[in-house]
Amino acid sequence: QVQLVESGGGLVQAGGSLRLSCVASGSMFRFAAMGWYRQAPGKQRELVAEITRGGTTIYADSVKGRFTISRDNAKNTVYLQMNSLKPEDTAVYYCKSSVLGDYWGQGTQVTVSS
Repeated sequence: QVQLVESGGGLVQAGGSLRLSCVASGSMFRFAAMGWYRQAPGKQRELVAEITRGGTTIYADSVKGRFTISRDNAKNTVYLQMNSLKPEDTAVYYCKSSVLGDYWGQGTQVTVSS
């Protein structure tokens, strides 16, 4: 069982930045693919970015060039640096760990005002 705790969400003006963090429990973090997903009201949850255990990253087209995912295996933490935020980035952001199953965090709200 992996527990994930996200932090770093909040209210920011358009054009601003936020950094989300997700801390994972246990000793399997370095073997896990880690992802950030988001869900806006009335919409399906969607992939924002993912990083493999080897460090390969993928991004949704809507965030390429603005968001950066990274990981620190020594701290069991994955980050999502979000720059040039837009109102359409407003959503609950979830962290996901994929190692011997999929695990989700509780989510953190990001609100971008215009």
